[in-house]
Amino acid sequence: MAITFDEKNSKFILDTENTRYAFKLLYGKFPVHLHYGAKKDEDIKNKVISFAPFYEDTGLSYLPDYHMSEYNGFDSGDYRGYSLRVRNGDGNSVTMLRYDSHRIFKGRLELQNLPFADEYANTETLELCLVDDVTKVRVLLYYTVFEQLDVISRYVSVENHGEDTVCIEKCMSLLLDLPECDYDMLSLCGIYKNERSIVRTPLHYGSQGVFSRRGASSHQMNPFMALCKHNATQNSGEVYGFNFVYSGSFSNEVEVDQNGMTRVQIGLGSDNFSWQLKAGESFVSPEAVMTFSENGIGGMSRNFHRFVRRCILPPEPFENRPVVLNTWEACRFDIDENELMNFARAAKASNIDMVVMDDGWFGARNNDMAGLGDWYVNTDKFADGLGAFVDKIKSYNIKFGIWIEPEMVNPDSELYRKHPEWCLCCPSRQPMLSRNQLVLDMGNPDVLGYLKEMFTKTFAGVSIDYFKWDCNRNLSQIGSLCLPPEQQGEAAYRYMLGVYELFRWFREQYPDAMIENCSGGGGRYDLGMMKYSTMIWTSDNTTPQNRIRIQYGSMLGYPSTVMSCHVSRHELCEDPNELRYRWHVAMGGALGYELHLPNATQTVRDTIKEQIAVYRRYESLIFAGDYHTILNPFETNYSAYYYVDDKKERILLSFLQQNPERKTALRLPIEVAEKNAVYVDEINGSKYTGKQLMKGILVKTENSTNYSKMWCFVKQK
Repeated sequence: MAITFDEKNSKFILDTENTRYAFKLLYGKFPVHLHYGAKKDEDIKNKVISFAPFYEDTGLSYLPDYHMSEYNGFDSGDYRGYSLRVRNGDGNSVTMLRYDSHRIFKGRLELQNLPFADEYANTETLELCLVDDVTKVRVLLYYTVFEQLDVISRYVSVENHGEDTVCIEKCMSLLLDLPECDYDMLSLCGIYKNERSIVRTPLHYGSQGVFSRRGASSHQMNPFMALCKHNATQNSGEVYGFNFVYSGSFSNEVEVDQNGMTRVQIGLGSDNFSWQLKAGESFVSPEAVMTFSENGIGGMSRNFHRFVRRCILPPEPFENRPVVLNTWEACRFDIDENELMNFARAAKASNIDMVVMDDGWFGARNNDMAGLGDWYVNTDKFADGLGAFVDKIKSYNIKFGIWIEPEMVNPDSELYRKHPEWCLCCPSRQPMLSRNQLVLDMGNPDVLGYLKEMFTKTFAGVSIDYFKWDCNRNLSQIGSLCLPPEQQGEAAYRYMLGVYELFRWFREQYPDAMIENCSGGGGRYDLGMMKYSTMIWTSDNTTPQNRIRIQYGSMLGYPSTVMSCHVSRHELCEDPNELRYRWHVAMGGALGYELHLPNATQTVRDTIKEQIAVYRRYESLIFAGDYHTILNPFETNYSAYYYVDDKKERILLSFLQQNPERKTALRLPIEVAEKNAVYVDEINGSKYTGKQLMKGILVKTENSTNYSKMWCFVKQK
């Protein structure tokens, strides 16, 4: 069993294949954390005692401020960061929790209205019930163990068993106390067009962390986070990884306390969040996930990659992921039927699987100033309607995709003129625009009803294989005209629940279509979106030197199969070296193209056809293989990494030089190679022993802006 309860010692043990999580009940009432990491037991350590409140019946043997905890309330004698704050009918927010009961069961519970990880193999769950004796609030802590994946998920359900309405003012999904503080924090920070840069910072006393108040997981700070020992490398050292299965505002809190212990919390936080909980009601938090590896940063990343592939991502709708040709970079809003037919013919000739019609097909949408919200086809551009046009596209035996942005509205639109009250807003305040857009109140059932009705009507009888779902601004003035004043703190969370409802509706209505999520590129690159989206547009920045770092950072916490990577340029890639270089960069994930292929030379078209053929040979290795890095582009002028299959018989190695450099030689060691085996590089024709691969492939740098190399080593039988 993955979860056991030692009744004699009041100890809970949660085991995965390579990790152990343990805590015990002190005095049968207080869940005290013992250990998370490699499989060994830890005991409670003595702490320095000063000014610490204690319970009369426990004395100094239990001090909330000094013991490691499983979950703690506000103003409960623990002065460190707290997990739950509930304001009661007396007006105070004291929240004091004690153990009441528990149960252990196979599988897991579904999180209603939220994305969550699917069961895998021998999944087991512990439900730990804590109660506040004064307010009658019950808090159910859920620990779901994904034994074979070395992942544990956490979330909470807060139930009001009292007679009065209470208000949840802060709710975290995961608390983990660690007995030491000699860690570096790894986070993914950035900005639009420069997302997910890796930041590694030593912990210090006091509070630190990453967060978003934007109503989205954001370009600026990603909900992934890790703590690693100071000496941890890619291949060795202890590393803890954390993430949040949610796409809105979040708070990842890390605190080093007076005793040098570290507290980690993942959850909604208190910014832009509160929830009125009436008698008999319950509130469920989003799910947080954690993993541990002794095999360095790479080991932690691979744990999360496997977990996301197997427990988060939706099923693939096609036998092979389609290589797409998107119109945006080439055409912007200037599209019509004739132009799209040209793209279809060019795509077919180059063996591209799908044409994606981006922005500009609906309403009065000729620029970004008007039309959002009016989801009907523009008949000036498509005279015979959307269905007839798509049938013509499909006559070339290629797939068709379409761009939508359901959450947004332009003030210059029929929808806004008819229903201005459907936007997020605060009464008496002038609405704030971003990218000429306002945000629809997705927590309003009337808004969801309108969107479902419009898309049902517009897409009736239209054979759509792919939706590119965009979200091109963050939330501000987060108020809902359909909520009373005392519930305005719920608006941002209800917004996200509405977004998830519409995603689920799309998946039910169009089960054979894939969804690619996009938020100005990578503004919602998170596990919540990945639950509904086969892949995510990684960034609006497709300059290869920048993409090398963005893709490397993305792979720290997320697998390659979600990473949408296009060979893209406003102009045509007539330089064969540049086209090859951009393709090598895009081979890090799901390949696509975004250029004016109808205007390209035959040489470019033929080259793309050859590139796709090579990609098809290695697609399964890229999507399902274990990922190992050799050179870090944030620390060097290069990126080098490889994918290896589960039998270690095929190894796809890539070397990408970011900027020109004088000629020098570098070695790229392949540590997973079998020492006594023989490997043939099927791309370049050379033969190597496993010992040679382990020592390292020799590569010479170039004084070029477009230098890259690729090898595929196949083990000989």
